[in-house]
Amino acid sequence: MTIDALLSLGGNVGDRKATMDAAVARLAALPETTVIARSSYYRTEPEGPIEQPWFLNTAVALRTGLDAVALASTCRAIETALGRDRAREIPSGPRPIDIDLIACGSVGRMTGTADRLDRRAFVLVPLAEIAPSAVIDGASLAEHVAAIDTGGVVRLDWTALPRS
Repeated sequence: MTIDALLSLGGNVGDRKATMDAAVARLAALPETTVIARSSYYRTEPEGPIEQPWFLNTAVALRTGLDAVALASTCRAIETALGRDRAREIPSGPRPIDIDLIACGSVGRMTGTADRLDRRAFVLVPLAEIAPSAVIDGASLAEHVAAIDTGGVVRLDWTALPRS
């Protein structure tokens, strides 16, 4: 069965753009998987208990034969391959890559898997760019974005690599 999935990507260590592009390329190379949409790049202010560099965020929509558990596991493996070491990092601290599976299932009836989605403009703005009508937790992504402060999320005029 082919399912749709929405993923949020971010990082604030190293060459952020190269890392995001490498992550999207690895996602596109997964078996039975196609990147069907990719957002612009966004510069976002960090959240967390320590001072750290700004984040680069993007989002992708996938069509995949992988279920949510396999896709989430694969995302963790991609993070590790791109230099993330969860055992050594500070919680909510700097990291080269973070890939979160935000929703998985039929577009329009998705089940959210990320916590605090309603307070995460850095996740919602890129996702709403590529899937504004996708419904998560009872509201469309466009409605979620309209209800939050998006002042700390700045769209960058950078060209993204092709989807595949």
